[in-house]
Amino acid sequence: MKRRKFIRQAALISSGIYFSKYAAGTPPDFPIVRIDAAKRKFKSVAVEKAIADIKNKIGNKEVAWLFENCFPNTIDTTVDFEVLNGKPDTYVITGDIDAMWLRDSSAQVWPYLSLIKEDKNLQQLIAGVINRQVKCILKDPYANAFYKDEKKISEWKETDVTDMKPGIHERKWEIDSLCYPIRLSYGYWKETGDTSLFDKDWIAAMQVIIKTFREQQRISNDGPYSFQRKTTWATDGVPLGGYGYPTKKVGLIHSMFRPSDDATLFPFLIPSNLFAFYSLQQLAAIMQSGLNNNKIFEDCLVFLDELNGALIKYAVVNHPVHGDVFAYEVDGFGNHTFMDDANVPSLLSLPYLETPGQSQELSVLNKKSRGYQIYQNTRKMVLSESNPFFFKGKAAEGIGGPHAGINMIWPLSIIMRGLTSNDDQEIKYCIDTLQKNHAGTGFMHESFHKDDSTKFTRKWFAWANTLFGEFILKVYREKPQLLS
Repeated sequence: MKRRKFIRQAALISSGIYFSKYAAGTPPDFPIVRIDAAKRKFKSVAVEKAIADIKNKIGNKEVAWLFENCFPNTIDTTVDFEVLNGKPDTYVITGDIDAMWLRDSSAQVWPYLSLIKEDKNLQQLIAGVINRQVKCILKDPYANAFYKDEKKISEWKETDVTDMKPGIHERKWEIDSLCYPIRLSYGYWKETGDTSLFDKDWIAAMQVIIKTFREQQRISNDGPYSFQRKTTWATDGVPLGGYGYPTKKVGLIHSMFRPSDDATLFPFLIPSNLFAFYSLQQLAAIMQSGLNNNKIFEDCLVFLDELNGALIKYAVVNHPVHGDVFAYEVDGFGNHTFMDDANVPSLLSLPYLETPGQSQELSVLNKKSRGYQIYQNTRKMVLSESNPFFFKGKAAEGIGGPHAGINMIWPLSIIMRGLTSNDDQEIKYCIDTLQKNHAGTGFMHESFHKDDSTKFTRKWFAWANTLFGEFILKVYREKPQLLS
């Protein structure tokens, strides 16, 4: 569905048909585009308070209007909450695709975490996401997207050569699919101190995650996962029998797909391996301080030591213009890619994903570490013409990726640029760019053309919407003068 949706929209874009009913720029009267209150999937007092505060207190009324539309979009339109067997359960679709991605569902509710202390219902909603993700992981840790209805048949069932179980929408192995649930669990725990969710099923899911990461180091064999798709779309299939191109087995984790759901070129995807490193540190913290589970804590420490050594040796390469940078992908033989993709985890997003206080040589947050300068070099590289997927045009500049095609900028990358910046001028640039390029719809999109933002893909993409809300809320709390 995701690919089919893009192909349909791409055809409309190329014919000049697919555009917003508004011209680029500010709608004159900020029309009501948020779904009617009676039709909203979930209501949060804390979210409504945040909307009211920003509407009343910031000078930029268009940004306030965008925040009102975008920030609640996940709970307004994509969640299905209930209590099953005495436990909260929340199924989260991405928007215009009726399936739950482990990545997207985590990212969609993450911006609400800072509000859950003042809203117990919202806390239950996020607890339900964690519980639902546990079920998904235990069903199949190699799948990236799931259905709530076990009887629903995936459109990919006839085209994909892999082990498609009932209830699975798509089975593309992506490291980040298992990192995001750890991150969400950790964030929930740090906000609430609540460990009641971390029951035997959650523990079992965490053990499965470690086991899967171990299998995909492929030290002694290729592991149990392979994937092929009968398609002419090059980024949808995995070569060489579904196992990918050869690698030198160095301790890094293989990822057959990127967080964009596009196939990797070289299977060691560096931002995802760094994300796994951050996530295992978070899991270790839960096990040590929250649960006193020494066995899994020790397993995490051993794995972290291996990953740390491999990342130090293989993740950093010398760029002819920017010096030492993080590669996007490597194979362990010396081959690598200089690029970045808009989807998170990306190289640009590393400070957003790393937990403050995590101490290692490649920390991108610790100014005294080697990793901090490497990240600064990398940031300059990916936000320049040195990145083949950095596009600059009449409407905007930003990072895209193969998934939406050449010259298509993803708002995710502009939002993430702002979220990872400490420079007021750069943050304001990101706000202004997003404000100018919603094409009058009042929402963010998957991507838009660098020269004309009325040509865009995915009108209903909740991750981009809610992340935009997180960005504006962060600026409101830390640098409100930028919203005047």
